[in-house]
Amino acid sequence: MLRRNPARARELEASRQDKLTTLRTAAAAADTYLREHPRAAAKTQVSRLDQRAKTLHIDKFVRATAQERSVALIVDQDALTELGRLDGCYALRTDLSKALVSKEVVHDRYKDLTQVEWAFRDSKSVHLEMRPVYLRAETRTRGHAVVVMLAYLMARELRRRWRDIDLTVQEGLDRLASLCVTEVRIGGRASYNQVPAPREDVRQLFEAASIAIPTALPLAPTRVATKRKLPQRRTVE
Repeated sequence: MLRRNPARARELEASRQDKLTTLRTAAAAADTYLREHPRAAAKTQVSRLDQRAKTLHIDKFVRATAQERSVALIVDQDALTELGRLDGCYALRTDLSKALVSKEVVHDRYKDLTQVEWAFRDSKSVHLEMRPVYLRAETRTRGHAVVVMLAYLMARELRRRWRDIDLTVQEGLDRLASLCVTEVRIGGRASYNQVPAPREDVRQLFEAASIAIPTALPLAPTRVATKRKLPQRRTVE
């Protein structure tokens, strides 16, 4: 299946023209050098320009030539046109028959691979960071991967729900981090944690995520260690 992306075609054409402009600037500089240095060989400048064209990957349609003490660029318009015919083109291949799947479905599933790339990128870096893994047992390593995948599913759902707010997941989490609780003590002893009224932007994030903000939270005797504090906690214990 042959497809063509018009936007990518325009990008490739513009890039090719920019490279050609760069080579023309180099040719003008070579001309100036030959005028200022009578002993300089034009053949040397031509060789350098051809090597520059090869480096820029435009040597298939442009080459340098010498005319006495001057250098010039020759552009093969037919070769340039032929290269432009494939700009933005890409081929898709599948082992499924036409009876099972249409070309539109094949192309849509190919475009869906961008979601897979986003998943790997988010899992390896950004705010999830699956690696490095400080585990040895197979079951614990698998459990670590499951937790990261569940976190990715949550991040993907938050990205979908916060789309209209025009915030990334990380920006939304940073704003939620400003929400704190107040420890209420009765008779000199801690009784519960009171949740104050959040700011308007934080309230919108909770509403978009369909999460009701509680007014109070029970005391949590369990210690919670972040990734940064965990190594220090292990050393102390």
